[in-house]
Amino acid sequence: MAIFTGSGVAIVTPFLDNGEVDYESFRKLIEFNIANGTDCIIVCGTTGESSTLTHEEHIECIRFCAEVVNKRIPVVAGTGSNCTETAIYLSQEAEKAGVDGLLIVTPYYNKATQKGLIKHYTDIANSVSLPIIMYNVPSRTGVNIAPETAVYLAKNVKNIVGIKEATGNISQAAKLMSLADGCLDLYSGNDDQVVPILSLGGLGVISVIANIAPQQTHDMVAKYLEGDVKTATAMQLKSIELCDALFCEVNPIPVKKAVEILGLCKGNLRMPLTEIEPEHAAKLEKAMKDFGLEF
Repeated sequence: MAIFTGSGVAIVTPFLDNGEVDYESFRKLIEFNIANGTDCIIVCGTTGESSTLTHEEHIECIRFCAEVVNKRIPVVAGTGSNCTETAIYLSQEAEKAGVDGLLIVTPYYNKATQKGLIKHYTDIANSVSLPIIMYNVPSRTGVNIAPETAVYLAKNVKNIVGIKEATGNISQAAKLMSLADGCLDLYSGNDDQVVPILSLGGLGVISVIANIAPQQTHDMVAKYLEGDVKTATAMQLKSIELCDALFCEVNPIPVKKAVEILGLCKGNLRMPLTEIEPEHAAKLEKAMKDFGLEF
């Protein structure tokens, strides 16, 4: 059984002006998403700036999210690391916190071989009982999970159940699903490719845009899965300008500005990320208005 079907928000981590986690705004963001159709919360992922959270902050954010959500929808915790032992530690702590699944990014910087990826994911999976979604984003990590590797893991490690496909390579996704033959749940990791991924048998998206347009993202996936491909496709195409604006600088710089524009939290970032350039902020605001967001 899939961890979730539909729109999972890769939720931002809000920060106070002093750099500490803003838990009051975090609660507000979680409730905003639940009230507006989001099907799953993905906490402490790339969009949540997990790479600049201390281990203590990382675990506390996961605990807080699980507590606030209180099983109303699934919570998936990002617990990946380029150190296998660290990923095991974070994964075990997330399991103690009561989350429903884990999102494990490939080791970054180390550039593991395919053999190394198999060992890495197997060791993490064997350390917990939670279902695991692999996260393939070579543009950030420098390593690609080959379709054959992903399928091997799904077939040989019982709690490796899904993959977030963020390569941008639809041909690779198609090959993956052909080899998987139903053994692996597929989620789009790119907001501009949700419908194409669904057409290959995907179950949904782990989304950045859902931070500011949760209902629309949920509805697009729901329409497709209900068989209304025409409406889902129209919604996908309508989102392209906003998708482009949300990635005009490295994620999560633009989406942090977008949630600030909507008044959901301050747009504070942690170094080395810096505030969005004024011309990009103007582009983002225009795209949000054109999409129909009110602020």
